[in-house]
This record gives sequence, structure tokens and C-alpha cells, in this order.
Amino acid sequence: MTIDIFDYDVVVIGSGPAGQKAAIQAAKSRQRVAIIERDSLFGGACVHRGTIPSKTLRENALRVNHMRQNAALANFQLDEDTEMVTLIDRLDEVLKSHDSYMRQQIDRNKIERIHGRASFVDNHTLAVTMVGGKVNTLRANNIIIATGSYPRKPDNIPIDHEHIFDSDSILSMLYLPSSLTVLGGGVIASEYASIFQALGVKVTMIDRYPNPLGFLDKDMTDTFVSAFEAMGGTWLGSEELEKVYWDGVSQVVTECKSGKIITSQKLLCAAGRVANVDNLDLDKAGLALNERGVMPVDEHLTTQAPNIFAAGDVIGPPSLASASMEQGRRASCNALGIKTGQFSQLIPAGIYSIPELSSVGLTEDQAKQQYGEITVGRARFSEVARGLISGNTEGMLKIIADKDAKKILGVTVVGEGATEVVHVGHMAMLCDADVDIFVESTFNFPTLAEAYRIAALEILAQR
Repeated sequence: MTIDIFDYDVVVIGSGPAGQKAAIQAAKSRQRVAIIERDSLFGGACVHRGTIPSKTLRENALRVNHMRQNAALANFQLDEDTEMVTLIDRLDEVLKSHDSYMRQQIDRNKIERIHGRASFVDNHTLAVTMVGGKVNTLRANNIIIATGSYPRKPDNIPIDHEHIFDSDSILSMLYLPSSLTVLGGGVIASEYASIFQALGVKVTMIDRYPNPLGFLDKDMTDTFVSAFEAMGGTWLGSEELEKVYWDGVSQVVTECKSGKIITSQKLLCAAGRVANVDNLDLDKAGLALNERGVMPVDEHLTTQAPNIFAAGDVIGPPSLASASMEQGRRASCNALGIKTGQFSQLIPAGIYSIPELSSVGLTEDQAKQQYGEITVGRARFSEVARGLISGNTEGMLKIIADKDAKKILGVTVVGEGATEVVHVGHMAMLCDADVDIFVESTFNFPTLAEAYRIAALEILAQR
């Protein structure tokens, strides 16, 4: 078999958010760039199995939830045999548009797209198995690993993608189930649990921790759980899993060590994700995952090999598409010796559950641990005209400030629109503005952003 050899300045493995931005940055720096994707679809799991599909489903779940807020439609229910495809009816259109945009951007920057499976030969060389079995050799001065992650599969949970699903396969269900058990209390678990509950599915969330989304303020998680239970969901915290099995007839059975037994038509295991490096032969490039199962990098996103960089989910938290994009861009800049500013630690986190949750900076507990005495201001959306108009009354915005009630240490928001509203606080923190800026600014009326003024006034009152 003839093996063709190709030389590049930069080769990027993976076409997700990190890989795309890494390749584009390198191309704009006049480098010869190739991007390798083993899936037939361009854009990675984020586009095709994660972020975009789940958020498309969420939009229809929101519509159903809003209909129930109308007294005349309070008892509205979807048909028992509702096909999942009808609930993500715009997904093909969204994906095609996004795919077209991404491909045009890659082609416009003269980046070579390679459909194949990559593995290391050494730290400068990759073997790429093409469709049909042909193997090509790619040599590069710099290589960027942006292969993302895939769902963790616990040994005691027999995921079969028919009755027991993971986060990549959950949307492959043919019909909306009548009941669903969700194992986990993290971001993916919370998003899917609340989305399916809003659609009228009887959802039970089970986790070993007392509260879901433990990295957020308890104010936020309490509001989430309250809203989830108000929709009819059940939260079971501090529960250790004994075993999960399909009864062979009609139900998935979940047994907890406490003796509780939960049955449901389907089950989603959302037990975290692990670095997607299978078949890469990392050892041949002198690389290895760390004890947390992710690719270790330094502050320059350099791996154990000085010419190999990594970005995105493959290097672990924060595992946000927005952060991955910036990591990919910076990985290219660092590989090529292009100076960049300091990577801001102020990265907003957005959780697209129902209701939405978002935060930037320190939580209240983190601020207390770091600064001791602090000042906190809260504004409930039930106090804001826009919240009352839209029925978004369970929401809340919180500003955490220092003991002098001036420096903004963090902002957390829960409620529909949270992932948009948080950016006002984010910009204020990036500009190192005092809390006073929210009082001195004029906000459109009626808007949820007015909550910043209410929370800020509460802080100023404590000076």
C-alpha cells in the first residue's frame, strides 16, 4: 500500500470548538494547517450530540412550560406516543446551517480538512487512517490535541442505548418516555432532568451529593430544585447507588443502598465525561493522561511534549464551549510564539436547565473563604416588572461584594435569561468597576437587567 506523506506547520486533531479556533488562528498566522476529524460530521460532539441538540430540545420544552402557565392550558400534556423527532424538529436545519458556516470558515482560511482517525507515530508525526483503510502520514512542527470528551461509563450501570442511555445517546430515543431516572447532579444531568420534566416526563434525579450543581451558590441550587419539584420532578440527594438493571419487560430498576427502589421507563446516566484519547497512541509521543483522566497542560496549554498542545474538554474543567474556543486560539498562539494577554479567570458559566443558571467570579461561600467578611445584595425577579410580565418570578440575581461594599467579587443569576443577564456583571468585573456602576447606570424598562440596580442598592445600604 502506498503511504503518502504530507508536511504542515500545524495539525489540529478534532473539529469541535477548541479545534476550530486553534486551526483558524494558525491559518490567520499564515501557517499551513490541517484539521483532522474522525466523525463524518464536522464540529465535534458539542455540535452534533451535545450543546446544539439539547438546547434545541430545550426550546420546545420551554414552549410547553409556558403554555402551562396559561390557566386555560394548565393541564396541557403531550401525547404519550410523541416522537422525539417532533421535539427537535428544527435540529436538522440548525445543524446544516451551522455545519455550512463552519466549513465555509475553514475553507475560507485555506485549512485542509481531513476525514480520518489519527494516532501518534512520534511527537512530530501522525498516522491517519482514512476511510477505506489507506494510511497517510502527516508531519508537523506543532500538533494541537482538541479531541474533546465522551461520557463516563460506570461499571455498575449497563448502558445499552435502548433502555439505559448516556448523554450522547439520550436523544436517540424514538418516543418521549413517560418516566425517566437521571443519575447525577452535574450540569448535563440537571439540564436534561429539567428539560424532560418540563415536557411532562416524570423525572427522578438521584445523586450521592446532597445538592445538585454543588459548585454554585446554594441560593441558586435551592431555586433550581424548588422549580424542578414545582414542575413535578423528584430530587433524591445523598443516595448511594447499589445497582441498575432493565427488568426485561417494561422498566429500568434503580436500587439505592438506602433501600429505595425507583422504577422508570428509561434511564439517563450522566456520570461525567472523560478525555477522548482512545487510539491516539499517546505514549508514542511521550504523553499520558493524569490521575484525573485528562490531558495535563501548563499555563501555556503545553503538554509533556514541548511542541504538542491541548485545549478544550480533553484538558478538563471548565469544559465550556466558550472557554474551549479561547483555549484553542491561545494554544495556536503559544505554539507559534504569538504574544497573548493573560487568560482571564473570569469565565461566565452558563447552565441551560429550566430555569437557567449562570455565574461569574466567586460564589458567596468562596468569597467568604477568601475574603472573610463580604457584602451581598439580592434582587428577586418577582420584584422586577419584566419578571412579573413573563412569569419568570422564581428567578434571582445576586451580587457578591467585598466588606467595603464596593469591589464586585461575583455575580450569580438564576431564572430564564440568566445566561444573557450575567454578561452585564461580567463586563463590570472585567472593567474593575465598583458596585456603584449599577446604580448610576440607566437600564431599559422593563428588563431583567434592572435587577442589578436593586441588588446594588441593597449593597450600598450596608456601607
